[in-house]
Amino acid sequence: MPTTAAAGSRGAPAPVLSLRGISKTFGAVAALTDIDLDVHAGEIVALVGDNGAGKSTLVKVLAGVHAPDAGGAISFQGRPVVLPNPSAAQKLGIATVYQDLALCENLNVIQNLFLGRELRFHRLAEVEMETRSWELLGQLSAKIPSLHTPVASLSGGQRQTIAIARSLLGDPKIVILDEPTAALGVAQTAEVLNLIERLRERGLGVIMISHNMADVKAVADRVAVLRLGRNNGVFDVESVTAEDVVAAITGASDNVVARRAANRSAALASAHTSEVTP
Repeated sequence: MPTTAAAGSRGAPAPVLSLRGISKTFGAVAALTDIDLDVHAGEIVALVGDNGAGKSTLVKVLAGVHAPDAGGAISFQGRPVVLPNPSAAQKLGIATVYQDLALCENLNVIQNLFLGRELRFHRLAEVEMETRSWELLGQLSAKIPSLHTPVASLSGGQRQTIAIARSLLGDPKIVILDEPTAALGVAQTAEVLNLIERLRERGLGVIMISHNMADVKAVADRVAVLRLGRNNGVFDVESVTAEDVVAAITGASDNVVARRAANRSAALASAHTSEVTP
C-alpha cells in the first residue's frame, strides 16, 4: 500500500531530507511538477520510473546542478535550505555518485579517493591518505586487492565501491546513487548491494535510482515512483509487489509484467487442479 509523506506527524523521526512541491521546467517542458519526497536516517529509498520520468532531473536538483523553480521547498535536518551549486550540496551533506562514477582510470585507488581533496602538510601526506583509505574501505568491507592498483584494472563492482567510498570522505548524511548496479554481473551486483546496506547501517539516508526491481526489493525500505515528472506513489517494499510498482511506473495495471504474472499464476493453478483431480 502507498505510504503518506507525513511520517513526522505520526511520531516517527523527522526526515533528514524533505522535498515539498519541487518543480523544474526547461522552457515549455515540465521535467518535474510538485514533487514530494522524504528520506530518513538509516533508510534506503528507491527512486524508480520510466525513461523521461524525471529521475535524473531530481537527482541534479538535489546535487545542486539545477535550481528548482520558485514555489517548492527543500529541508535538510529540519531547516529550509537552498542548493545553488554542487559545492553547496556537498558541504551541506548530500553526496552524489553518478552512473559514470567520474573516476580517473589512470590513477590508483588512493589518488581517486582523494582527487581534489588531497591531504597536505607542506607536501602531499601520502602515508596519511593511504591509512585513511584503508580505514574507509575497511569500514565498508570493500574487497580491493591493492590501493596502488590503477582503477582501469578493477572490476565494475570495485569501481562502484571506490566511487561510493569517495563520497563518504565528506561525512555526508544523504548519499544518492544513480543506477549503482547497471551493467554489473551477478557477483558484482551482490557486492554493491551489500555495500549499500552498510551505508544504511552507518545511519545514512540513501536514495537509489534503479530500473532493477530485484535490486529494489533486495535492499530498499521504500519505493518512490515518478511518472511523467510527477509523484505516482510511495510504497513499502515489504508489502508491495513488483507488478504494483510496474503498474505505477507505466500508469496502467495492464502491462507485460502483470500479464506474465497472471499467466504464471493461472498455469500453476491449472497444474494444481490437475494433480488433485482423480
